[in-house]
Amino acid sequence: AQVVESGGGSVQAGGSLRLSCVVSRPAWKIFCMGWFRQAPGKEREAAASIDRDGSTTYVDSVKGRFTISRDNDKDTMYLKMNDLGPGDTGTYYCAPSFSYCWDQNWHLWGQGTQVNVSS
Repeated sequence: AQVVESGGGSVQAGGSLRLSCVVSRPAWKIFCMGWFRQAPGKEREAAASIDRDGSTTYVDSVKGRFTISRDNDKDTMYLKMNDLGPGDTGTYYCAPSFSYCWDQNWHLWGQGTQVNVSS
């Protein structure tokens, strides 16, 4: 299987970006998909996740600004990010899982896409 993220870039504070993640040739059905991010000098954190039934979770810092969605038929996930701030700067990773989100077991990882937000 191959996991490829896209859509990162450089924006000014208050701007928006839409990230995409495509999973090619997964060995099994993908249940949970998550977006993680890692800021310079910080640990990676879970930003949002979405189960196959569409149920979602968000870290408090992105609630109301980020929207996660997916297309199960295409094994594709999206992250619409609005009202971006410098604190959102980092590398964003896609993590598909063959189990439900509550299991927190991430089986695949992408290479990441860079998001830079300037003030």
